[in-house]
Amino acid sequence: MKESATYHIIERDEWQEFYQNSVAPLTKIELEQLKGLNDRISLTDVEEVYIPIAHLVDIYLKQYEDLQENKLRFLKKNVEKKPFIIGIAGSVAVGKSTTARLLQMILSRVYKTKRVELITTDGFLYPNHELEKRGIMDKKGFPESYDMNRLINFLGDVKNGVPHVGAPLYSHEIYDIIPEEFEYIDQPDILIVEGINVLQLPQNQQIYVSDFFDFSIFVDAEPDLIEQWYLERFGLLLKTAFKDPTNYYYSYAVGNQEEAFTMARDVWKRVNLTNLEEYIMPTRNRADLIIHKTTNHKIDQLYLRKY
Repeated sequence: MKESATYHIIERDEWQEFYQNSVAPLTKIELEQLKGLNDRISLTDVEEVYIPIAHLVDIYLKQYEDLQENKLRFLKKNVEKKPFIIGIAGSVAVGKSTTARLLQMILSRVYKTKRVELITTDGFLYPNHELEKRGIMDKKGFPESYDMNRLINFLGDVKNGVPHVGAPLYSHEIYDIIPEEFEYIDQPDILIVEGINVLQLPQNQQIYVSDFFDFSIFVDAEPDLIEQWYLERFGLLLKTAFKDPTNYYYSYAVGNQEEAFTMARDVWKRVNLTNLEEYIMPTRNRADLIIHKTTNHKIDQLYLRKY
């Protein structure tokens, strides 16, 4: 095991030894259904990487529950369970959505009596008309494109046990918030929050999104690999978008493919890579666990925070 100042650096072969004889609590068909476009993951990955992660989460969860119970007893208050919140961050197209959905399914089956829910922060983007009004449509995904106060209030309500808390819904097909549609989170035992911005520290705020997290994960890869996955995913989106004129990608799907990919490469460099380098990567070392990927989304190393 290698070491850095703040992390244990663990090779995959060593990581899988930490929790042996594990069997994936889902089928191959279920795995195919939950993975994202162009994300490559197998049942072997689940058994060798994600089951040990779930075991690690269990350690943090038990410590969290003990601390909450002892703290309330110290204050002479009734013991009330508050949700354990997991944050999952990383670049666009790195596979964090698959990680979030997979972890949700595994934890749901490990904790049969617990409610495990998942939310993405895409719904807390400002609607396109508001981004255009603010002149930041070309910065969609940057910190200023999110309604952070709304997201923080949402997490505060969930953490404090408020029932039936609504979050706006985002559609990748229309590339915008769906008006007057919400996803409701109803007093979960575990909540997974996935998004590129969840570990960022926006300016002029006393409370950050990460303040609500009890465990955090950063899905990591080299930028040139992420660009490759981004473009591959873009190609897959075009293959389905041509059937639906209302799809945001329809005009690119039915138009000149070379021009479409030229546009996508420009968006990657001008928007996504800039966002990654300036705002996302600097949050990497705030995570409790870093999942590092290499070619073909293969997980080769995990970084576990020491302190």
